[in-house]
Amino acid sequence: MLMELFSKGGPIMWPIAVLAVVTAIVLVERGIFIFQMSLRKDPKAVRTVFELVEQGSLDEAVSVASRSKDLVAQVLGEGLRHRDTSLTEALSEGANAVLHRFHRGLVVLDTAVTLGPLLGLLGTVTGMMRAFSLVGGGELAGKQAAITGGVAESLLAVCFGLGVAIAAIVPLNFLNARSERVRRQVEASATRLEMLMARKGSEAMVLDQVA
Repeated sequence: MLMELFSKGGPIMWPIAVLAVVTAIVLVERGIFIFQMSLRKDPKAVRTVFELVEQGSLDEAVSVASRSKDLVAQVLGEGLRHRDTSLTEALSEGANAVLHRFHRGLVVLDTAVTLGPLLGLLGTVTGMMRAFSLVGGGELAGKQAAITGGVAESLLAVCFGLGVAIAAIVPLNFLNARSERVRRQVEASATRLEMLMARKGSEAMVLDQVA
């Protein structure tokens, strides 16, 4: 049934099919990625890192962050490893690397949302052009089936194109929201670490002055 509808949709169905396959592959890959990331979440490790930093045990904090699979903990560990050179830049690079992993594939889904209806519209135009060309040629006797086929081609193309876009837009919005939530978490943790390190630096300067 599906293949019969596909064949009736005209030549524009092939690029729509390619777009659908690519979209499906990205959705599966992103689903596996999100599931893996949910398993790697370790808020206890993040709390431990902050506690160790407050205690001044920076090397131990780096060790805990290195052993953890939590992305926030890894970003904090990256910053602490470069605390003597550029803490802020190390945190920024670590955060960008994390967000890049969450943004991967979103361009494809965004393209599917936009391109699917456009391909469907193109199929509508070509199908109607074929139907009207038969009407304009006169002698409609015996051509009713061909005219109906042109109209069906236009409707099927837009239907499949919209279907691809609908299938992509909900996961796209979910993944964008998930990426934004991760960004806020990473930025909040990075800011907290910078404040802790600045406070520790101020305390060390005061102790040196007293001594």
